Amino acid sequence: MAYTRKHGLIEQAKSLGFSAVGVAKAAFLEEEAPRLEEWLKRGYAGEMHYLERNADKRLDPRLLVPGAKSVVSLLFNYHAPEELSNENAPRIASYAQGQDYHYVLKWKLKELMKWAQSEWGEVNGRVFVDSAPVHERAWAARSGLGWVGKNSLLLNQQMGSFFFIAELIIDVDLEPDAPLKDHCGTCTRCIDACPTGAIIQAGVVDGSKCISYYTIELRGAIPEPVHQHLAPWVFGCDVCQDVCPWNRHATPHTEPEFEPHPDRREWTQKDWLEMTEEVFHDVFRGTAIKRTGYEGLKRNVQAAFKQSN
Repeated sequence: MAYTRKHGLIEQAKSLGFSAVGVAKAAFLEEEAPRLEEWLKRGYAGEMHYLERNADKRLDPRLLVPGAKSVVSLLFNYHAPEELSNENAPRIASYAQGQDYHYVLKWKLKELMKWAQSEWGEVNGRVFVDSAPVHERAWAARSGLGWVGKNSLLLNQQMGSFFFIAELIIDVDLEPDAPLKDHCGTCTRCIDACPTGAIIQAGVVDGSKCISYYTIELRGAIPEPVHQHLAPWVFGCDVCQDVCPWNRHATPHTEPEFEPHPDRREWTQKDWLEMTEEVFHDVFRGTAIKRTGYEGLKRNVQAAFKQSN
């Protein structure tokens, strides 16, 4: 019965656009607990204080969903190689090109949950898309969807790393999948390529040094010494993914909601620097970039490109 349910869930998830599904037994993440504690103690979270809150829930899904028995992890491809008319124009991370993934994927997950409830009867659980204290990469790795690479991202042999991780935490017993072994070997391309040296050691990233942190999470001014390392990135950074050999397998996504605003493809560096608040709201409405706000994005562009002006 468990296999039949799981097989049906996988088929339904793929019909909604998810690329892969894995299952792990809901339990305390014993191996991850000391790593998370040490990471936080070293200050690698920077100003991301929300990572310090609810650490107990981050490590035990049964505190988020009482009675939880299974953590279902799902991967959704977002790979979007940018085709810019001006190669010197600012870039934004691939995941933020189109509509905000939180809303796009949450709708799909809710549809999947409705399907499960209609097929299996009463199902208690919650859906998560990077919006609650869930240790996504750890659960995806436990469920056999990949392994945590040296850049701390989940790597998948078929897809690389350009995908979102989402979860269903439910009170249904599903057959768990087996974890995969690490396939990074001796490769250090991500470590060598990181512009700010944020990858401290294999699998450990000092979040407070990452370009994504400076351009998204940091609320104040970006430190002057960092400016020289930013360009062309003004929202997020894909460097450690772009150089990863496993991403040679990455294929472009097929989700219409993730297509960028057509006007932005033609923007030059000058267009970015002269962007008005009205243009910002028109072009980036409904995208993840709204998180920085107009002033935040303007700050990023000026910091990244004042070096060349």
